[in-house]
Amino acid sequence: METELAEMAAKLAALEESVGWTTTIAVEAFYWWCTGLMVIIHAGFLAYEMGASRKKNVLASGIKNILAFAFVIPTFYFIGWWIYLAFPGGLIPNFEEGAAGLPWSEAMGPNLADNASGIFWAAFTLFAATTASIFSGAVIERIRLSSFIVLAVLLGSVVWILGASWAWHGSGWLLTEWGWHDFGAAGCVHMIAGFYALGVLINLGPRIGKFNADGSANDLRPHNMPFAVTGLMLIIVGFFGFLGGCIIYNGTGQWTTIFGNPATLSAIGFNTLMCFAGGIIMAWLLTRDPFWMMSGALAGIFGAAPGLDVYYPPTAFLLGMGGATAAVYGARFIEKLGIDDAVGAVGVHGFAGVFGVLAFGLFASGYPNGDYPATSFLGQLVGAGAMFALGFIPGYVFSKILSVMGILRIPESAEVLGMDRAKVPAEAYPEDGVSVPA
Repeated sequence: METELAEMAAKLAALEESVGWTTTIAVEAFYWWCTGLMVIIHAGFLAYEMGASRKKNVLASGIKNILAFAFVIPTFYFIGWWIYLAFPGGLIPNFEEGAAGLPWSEAMGPNLADNASGIFWAAFTLFAATTASIFSGAVIERIRLSSFIVLAVLLGSVVWILGASWAWHGSGWLLTEWGWHDFGAAGCVHMIAGFYALGVLINLGPRIGKFNADGSANDLRPHNMPFAVTGLMLIIVGFFGFLGGCIIYNGTGQWTTIFGNPATLSAIGFNTLMCFAGGIIMAWLLTRDPFWMMSGALAGIFGAAPGLDVYYPPTAFLLGMGGATAAVYGARFIEKLGIDDAVGAVGVHGFAGVFGVLAFGLFASGYPNGDYPATSFLGQLVGAGAMFALGFIPGYVFSKILSVMGILRIPESAEVLGMDRAKVPAEAYPEDGVSVPA
């Protein structure tokens, strides 16, 4: 009898171990495919920025976008992950906490006992590359490639991840002191990237021909609207991976947000689709422009992103409409100031991000935030201010330095000729103007 009981106990232990490993592998695979979907975001940015460019700048815009993606990955490996782990308290690093993010740490390479570090690093790396791509679209057709790469690396591997450390790290000061809640990164990704782009645009200046002598703006139209709109839709597809990567499985049968409060993929499914639709409809009502309809879809998601884990779906729909409204009017506002944002990135990511962050403070004030202080409008306002400053100030200061050095913008002759002809040893449309026999 004792032998049989011992055998049963051994089988039960083996079964429990098998279930544990099955859960581990399933969770690991979930984040793996979230990361894979996030790569589609960058396929979308590539298509939409090339489509939004004029013919003479198509390939240069594509090269810029591809290189931003490529440079952010290794720089995020060497410094970005360390910043996330080391700076939750503000601007003074915690070297002990950051040690796990140093490139020679055991957690930063193949380790059969570690099923999570590389997957989470990959997801955050794709978040980082997303910030660089957001910035990339705003500055097309006139920024010097080398300076763009410097600014993209600064944003993706230093600035945004500092904001993520403050806002998402379990010890982040915005979370522990102010009850900050931003499930879908409207603040630490989109606000930072959007207002970083604004800081750069002020020093970069408008494209030649954008503004008339009286200050009125000309519409420098995309050379391929269908390509641009399709690219924007691909970004939406990728955002399902982005948002999936914002939810955490705690190993006990419960999904939580990064803040520790309960969450479900069901809630995120309901709310993402509803705010996406609300953004499209409002942008259509305001502009009738297909480019802005799909940009409005993105802005709609950002308008509800902080509370996708908790909103009632009709609320998410209305906030999606609000995010699109903020994006359209925000873009018009900065254009009236003489700032040339080629794709409306400041409006879509910056202004819609602000709307989303503050809306959560209005509609979900008092919501329990795991083990942290309850959410409040004041906490969301403080966080929004921090994200604005963290994006705008470095963008402005470092682009100003490059401008003073005379290396921020391409020469006027190259801009008039077109960056493709001046810099790229290939042609986007070599058949143009060539007669083909019937």
